[in-house]
Amino acid sequence: MHRRRLLSGAAALTASASLLPSLTGTAHATPRAASPGLPPRAEITTVLRRVADQWIGAHTDPGDNGWANATFFSGLLALQRLTGSARYLAYARGWAEKHAYGLNGGVTTRHADNHNAGQAYLDLYEREPDEQKLTAIETSLHRMVYEDQPDKNDDWWWDDALHMAMPPFARIGVLRQDPQYGEKLYALYHHTKRIEGGPGLYDDATGLWYRDKRFLPGGITSPTGKPVVWSRGNGWVTGGHAKTLKALPPGEPHTAEYRDTLTRLVTAVAGVQRGDGFWNVNLADATHLPGPETSGTSFFLYGTSYAIGAGLVDRSAYLPVAARAWNGLVTTAVHPDGFLGYVQNVGDRPESSQPVTYDTTANFGVGAFLLAGTELARLSRT
Repeated sequence: MHRRRLLSGAAALTASASLLPSLTGTAHATPRAASPGLPPRAEITTVLRRVADQWIGAHTDPGDNGWANATFFSGLLALQRLTGSARYLAYARGWAEKHAYGLNGGVTTRHADNHNAGQAYLDLYEREPDEQKLTAIETSLHRMVYEDQPDKNDDWWWDDALHMAMPPFARIGVLRQDPQYGEKLYALYHHTKRIEGGPGLYDDATGLWYRDKRFLPGGITSPTGKPVVWSRGNGWVTGGHAKTLKALPPGEPHTAEYRDTLTRLVTAVAGVQRGDGFWNVNLADATHLPGPETSGTSFFLYGTSYAIGAGLVDRSAYLPVAARAWNGLVTTAVHPDGFLGYVQNVGDRPESSQPVTYDTTANFGVGAFLLAGTELARLSRT
């Protein structure tokens, strides 16, 4: 399991607090509440269906194939896998066919955001195999691996890119049994993590990530002078690692590093979870635009649930973290009709798309919630 560097149980949660010296005294907006229990799978699924159905009902046109909408369809297809819903499959299929399974920017694009749609196309291919569904995404990635500046590895200059493009590289490589996709994935990943902006966007001292080089130490800070460690940026990283690990075989050369990195991230954020189950938009400053926020919280729930199920963290210590996040989302953000609120809309930092309210939502936030809930439902034993 490659757990040499991993901690388990209460010791891991205690250690996570020490990983975050800049958060001392600001970790929790409210006192940590007693952990609620994990609801039965059927109850979780009922909420997920309500949220998905509300979104679909309000969007008869399934929308574009950009990164934000593609994240919604990634979540919807995860729920479809859990439920077997023919309606969800038809809606996703209609969206993909509307865009001819193509990519923004065409097959010559190197931009990670444009590759995000490939995740949903791969999901649809797995359900109903047809090589034409993969033509655009595979051609685009093949160009990066073999044809279009194959030694250029600085395309992923912001941490969101890890969610958008890591999984397609991993999945195409496994599908075609071509290890060069995995090596190119790691070269791009390594640049983001260890080289971008000088030191890389990964903070080895905390296990957290800066959104891009502008936020590295000495750059942008919060109004009180603390670091800006954006919740959803780290959420994108969490989701990217979890999805990539789902695709890769245990013996893949870089799997152990991806596991360790995800485990450190899940451990770190567990130590700064709010008492109501949410995470603040700035993980390093709870006074910086405080309040519940759904998209980052959903991705942390997704990654934590995956880490529990994969045995990367101790179930008894981390299941309360996941249950607290789920119950917070359901009681605070999910409207009676399934509308999902408190989603920070498009942006690159805590100040973006403020204010975040009960009535603010976005397609990628709904997708993140569906991913989180389906992963959590797999942990429910009833």
